[in-house]
Amino acid sequence: MIERLVIPKRPTLRDHVSDALRAAIISGELEPGVLYSAPWLSERFGVSPTPVREAMLDLVKQGLVISVPNKGFRVTEISDADLDSIAKIRMLLEPPSVRAIVGTIPESDIPGLRVQADKIVDAAKRGDLVEYVDADRQFHLMLLDYCHNPRLSQIVGDLRAQTRLFGLAALVERGELDKSAQEHHTIIDLIEQGRAEDLEQFLRKHIGHVRGIWAAGNTPDEDLGQP
Repeated sequence: MIERLVIPKRPTLRDHVSDALRAAIISGELEPGVLYSAPWLSERFGVSPTPVREAMLDLVKQGLVISVPNKGFRVTEISDADLDSIAKIRMLLEPPSVRAIVGTIPESDIPGLRVQADKIVDAAKRGDLVEYVDADRQFHLMLLDYCHNPRLSQIVGDLRAQTRLFGLAALVERGELDKSAQEHHTIIDLIEQGRAEDLEQFLRKHIGHVRGIWAAGNTPDEDLGQP
């Protein structure tokens, strides 16, 4: 019996626009409660209105925006309590899962992870918040792919899509986003060194730092508690 071949899905323009819009929402560039028209968004992202409308409909299904007939789309608002809940769930899922992959990642894959981490650092230096968020998302999902658990990756991806990084712009202004970006290279260093326990603890701090960014730097890490 011949096994059915699984052909990877190639990203479409709609996919690329969805990623950019999602990152713009997460970074706070597209503000909660504000109504945005498809023509305005198409001009902002340099594409035609059709893929923008299609992409925004995808984000409607994910609960990131609300469709307003004949007017456009409004970014949904999310409370601090929701953000705290998301961070706590990520604490439960990501650190132990990434710890488990230490020693399983082929050495030949490390350069690719470094390249992705460099994209995060480069975006931080340029102050490109949309690219920063998208590169960060891809990095963490790349790590989770080594768990070979698609449901885990989907859940974490959905949680990250629901986040808000309202404090990113302030970090850029203070020149502090670079430090957060460099943490991704530290993650790779710990993986290379086989320091699984240290990696798990570092990821807990990393997620805690991100929660601080969500709250514009006003939420201390310990507020998240430890799972």
